[in-house]
Formats: sequence, structure tokens, C-alpha cells
Amino acid sequence: MTPNTPIKPEALDEQIDLADATILVVDDHEQNLELIQAYLEDVGCGVTSASDGVEALESVDRQAPDLIVLDVMMPRMSGFQVCQKIKANPATRDIPVVMVTALSEVGDVERAVEAGADEFLTKPVHKIELVTRVKALLRYSLLKKQYDAALEQVKKLGG
Repeated sequence: MTPNTPIKPEALDEQIDLADATILVVDDHEQNLELIQAYLEDVGCGVTSASDGVEALESVDRQAPDLIVLDVMMPRMSGFQVCQKIKANPATRDIPVVMVTALSEVGDVERAVEAGADEFLTKPVHKIELVTRVKALLRYSLLKKQYDAALEQVKKLGG
């Protein structure tokens, strides 16, 4: 491959194995959790769940996922608050967050962006849109991890 040869998306799929990735789905409604988890089966990676924001943060502290699908309207702590806490923590700020909500006002999207969300989807969630965005964000996240690991190796070698 020469420097000017474009990289085809299929080539990235061969280099990035999504099977080892994990997604945390957070929603206080069991039906929504089950639906999103079913949609995400097409991604081919592990999926865990949490039923509110506090539980989500505890889950992230135990085992940081590669991506979070986060509902906005939840008891105890809103998705906006959860996202802000995740993005404020240097150990978790690079985890992509897809916020999902029934809210559709422009102000809600702005608030999600201000909280640090990487994507914003409105309910009802369309499977193809969710899966496509999740795969793209997971690829990016996993490539960034590979890059950071390679950079660390170069630093250790004195480069």
C-alpha cells in the first residue's frame, strides 16, 4: 500500500476486532434496555447494562467499557450528569458516549454536546442508525487505544 492509496473501510474492519469490545447500555426502562441490547447484537461485542446513572458510574469504575449508550431522563442522576462526570475524569474521558432520549428540542442537543456526548439519538431509536454510529465510534475508540499503546512503546524505546 502506497501513502496515497485510500484505505477502504473493509480494511479497517480486518484490523479492528470489535468482538473484544464492550458496550454499556444505560436506561431506567427495562423494555428500552432489552431493545437496544437486541439492536447491538449486530455489532458483535459484549453488552452490559445499568438501570440508572448511579449504577452506570459504578459500572464504569469497576470495568470501563469501550462505549456507552446513555439515556437522558433517569432517576437519581440524569444522563447529562453521568456524561459530564465521565468526560471530566481523565481515566474515562475518551470513552465515546451516545446519548439517547425522547427529548428533541435544540436545547437538549446543545446540553448533550456541552456534557461531552459524542453522538445524540432521539427515540424511537432506529436500529441501522444506532448500529452504524456505534460501530464507527467503537472503531475510532479502539484505533485510538492502539495508537496510544504504540506511542507509549515508542516513548519507552527512547523515541
